[in-house]
Amino acid sequence: MNLDEKKTAVVFKAFCDENRIHILKLLKTGEKCACKLLEELNITQPTLSHHMKILCDSGIVVGRKDGKWTHYSISADGAARAKKYLDAITSTDHDGKETYCNKAD
Repeated sequence: MNLDEKKTAVVFKAFCDENRIHILKLLKTGEKCACKLLEELNITQPTLSHHMKILCDSGIVVGRKDGKWTHYSISADGAARAKKYLDAITSTDHDGKETYCNKAD
């Protein structure tokens, strides 16, 4: 898999905040309205909007407008892509041979 570093960083940025991890845990049980997420989190509405933008930009979460509220859910495609990115950047590409620095002391 040929990884685009910028796109990969956007995906992993979504996982780099405890509030976003909490949001993802809440969304595991299904779609949630922003109002429900606010009830569960100790954050303001603008802060929730910031976190949801990062999660949606990553593709891991999708939003659906319904009147004045947005309902959020985990994207199966986005989650699968994040798993592939993690596998691609953590699997080894070498042939099992150790490489050593030959720097002279």
